[in-house]
Parts: sequence; structure tokens; C-alpha cells
Amino acid sequence: MLEVEICNIKMRNPTMLAAGILGSTASSLNWVLRSGAGSVVTKSFGLEPNKGYANPTTVEVTGGVINAIGLSNPGVDAFIGELEKIEESNNVIASIYGSSASEFSEIASKIENLVDAVELNVSCPHAQKGCGASIGEDPKFTGEIVKAVKKTVDTPVIVKLTPNVTDIVEIALSAEKAGCDALTLINSVGPGMRIDIDSGNPILSNKFGGLSGPAVKPIALRCVFDVYDAVHVPLIGVGGITDYRDAIEFMFAGARCVQIGTAIMYKGPSIFKEVNDGINKFMNKNKYQSIEEMVGIAHKQ
Repeated sequence: MLEVEICNIKMRNPTMLAAGILGSTASSLNWVLRSGAGSVVTKSFGLEPNKGYANPTTVEVTGGVINAIGLSNPGVDAFIGELEKIEESNNVIASIYGSSASEFSEIASKIENLVDAVELNVSCPHAQKGCGASIGEDPKFTGEIVKAVKKTVDTPVIVKLTPNVTDIVEIALSAEKAGCDALTLINSVGPGMRIDIDSGNPILSNKFGGLSGPAVKPIALRCVFDVYDAVHVPLIGVGGITDYRDAIEFMFAGARCVQIGTAIMYKGPSIFKEVNDGINKFMNKNKYQSIEEMVGIAHKQ
């Protein structure tokens, strides 16, 4: 009943690990898969190693977390070693970032035989200049990158969009026109900040970071709802999902699958089984036969 297909990836259930949480090593990715996730998205990695920002890189706030990791990663060549150790017959999506169409394409070509899809991170709100949201706020640049990656690899291409734009539908349409196979909405909101009132200093070393967690769920839902009406490619919802009710809301708004990130910090990987059990009971109670039956229901009201 929970099986769902997206980008020709057949998933046993609609839950996915979001990029950025427990996605740096094969052991943690395998752990999440064994805990019940239908698929996993790796932590974002680029062409070259990147140290990211100095600590502290995360701070808790009411309703979530602000983080400014700075896309720390060992680079694609080192990450290939981790991808090779991920258990077979599971669904793995690689989150990649870059500063140009050629950089995205080169990374994708190096890993396409090791993953089931690539998710283009053009939405991180705290990436270094020229990466992340600075790309995703430009519909033309986003489209150029999608088109270049699609020409380079045969594996499905998913684009993760930023909510920090005037019109997210415009960006979504540009990505779809360029040939993307699916869209993920949304990345963290902001940037925002906190200040230590004893020292008077910003808490994060980068001063600013992206807000994730339950506080951003209403924004993420609205983005999914708006984009669902405008595009034909499938949507993946992410932003503040902590239980099955949140997941159902995203499906009713138009998402076929949902990603979970920040909630893992509070509940651990067991949240995937908890959410899937809840969805299953909800479907039985309300006589839904498939996930697809629930996608976009809120648009029929």
C-alpha cells in the first residue's frame, strides 16, 4: 500500500532522508535505510573538498534549528568511496552542488553509475558565494544547470528549490522546462540568526544560517501547493515533517514523497517507521488504496 514510484525509482514507502542529516557516510546511510526510510539523499558534496564553516554551526530556536554548516564535504572523489559501500537494492539519491553548469555536470558524470538519481542543490541559504541559493534565485541560471546535467547523464535529475525567492513557481517552471525529472521543495528558510546576550556576539560562526524544523512547515506546504498547480513533474515535500500527519498534509498539497531531516535530531532514525506506520493506519482508516490517491487532494476542495 505504501509503495510509490518517482523518477522511475520504485520505493517501498514515501519517506526519504533529507540531505544534510546522517548523509555523510555509507554506514549512516545504510542505518537510515535499515530503519525504514524508502530512500536516502546524501549530504551535499561538490567537486573539491570543502571544510565548511567553523563551529558553532547549529543553534536551536523555538520550532526548529538554524544551521550554517557551509556545505562541508570531502569532495566527489572521496565521496565515491562511501557510495560504493551503500547496500545494494536500496534507493540512493546524491545531493550535489557547484558554482557552474559544467561543475554540476562533471560531478554528476562521476557518480551516475552509483546512484539512482541526483538532487541539484541550488537552494542552500548559507553556501559560499556563487553556490546554493544564489543560483536557485535565478530562473535562467537554474535552467542552464538542469539542461547541462540532463545532457551529461542518463540518471534522473531532481532540483531542490529555495523558498527564499519572490516567486518559487517561476523557478520551478524554468527547471521543468530545462528537463528536470522531479522537484524537491523546500530547502531551509532564511537566513536567520541568534545572538548570545551575555557576549553580545552572534552564536553561529557564520552569523547567519538556514532555519529548518516545524516552524517552516507552513511555508513549505504553501510552496508545494503553489508549484503543484503549475508543473507536471512529481514533487517531493520537505520542511518540518515530524509525524505522519505532517506527511499526509504534504501529500494532500501535492507531494508524492516526503523528506525528513531536522526531526531525526529529536526522534532518531526510528521516525521513518513511525511515520510509515501512521500513514498506513491513516490510509486503512480512510480507505485509500495507494499513495497516488492522496496526492493533491487539497486542490479539489
